[in-house]
Amino acid sequence: MGDAARDRVRFTRDELKRFSGKTVPDLISDRVRLLFVGINPGLRTAAVQAHFAPRGNRFWPALHRAGITDRLIDASSGFAPADREYLLRRGIGITNLVARATAGADELTAAELAEGARKLDRIIRRLSPRVVAVLGITAYRDAFHDSGAKPGKQASPYPATELWVVPNPSGRNAHASLEGLAAAYGEVARAAGIPTRCDGR
Repeated sequence: MGDAARDRVRFTRDELKRFSGKTVPDLISDRVRLLFVGINPGLRTAAVQAHFAPRGNRFWPALHRAGITDRLIDASSGFAPADREYLLRRGIGITNLVARATAGADELTAAELAEGARKLDRIIRRLSPRVVAVLGITAYRDAFHDSGAKPGKQASPYPATELWVVPNPSGRNAHASLEGLAAAYGEVARAAGIPTRCDGR
């Protein structure tokens, strides 16, 4: 899809509803060093088949602000192939606890989140990323049955993988600022051995 075509992708609210229950492929390779774990895809993400697609989501601006990416990636109308390859080369991966798209994470069941934790376990054991960063403390607590968990580095059962909880970038998470998101994401990137512009490398 060329840039001009990508810029024209628009959906009405009723059109987006048709993507409820659809899935989005993981952005991941066997070179992954930092795996971000979202809760589940939103409807626009499912519609354009690109993670964190809504313009109000601060994931991509936070990665850029943190110096993890050298440019601001715009996934609102789908990934540009060059951006997808760039992320994979950087060792960045993205998956979700729950595969099915919904209008909001409150539509998910506890059983789905628990199954998502088991799916994530299989991914970690297969690929051994250096860091897994779950985006959202509430989802982490529910999925991993750890009601006392606090944001930051967690006790990890994986010898080669650190497990972290970082703030969710959704615009609905109003108490997390863009600066705070960037700081948290930069911290996990450095833990994963991914240089950022802030490192001077």
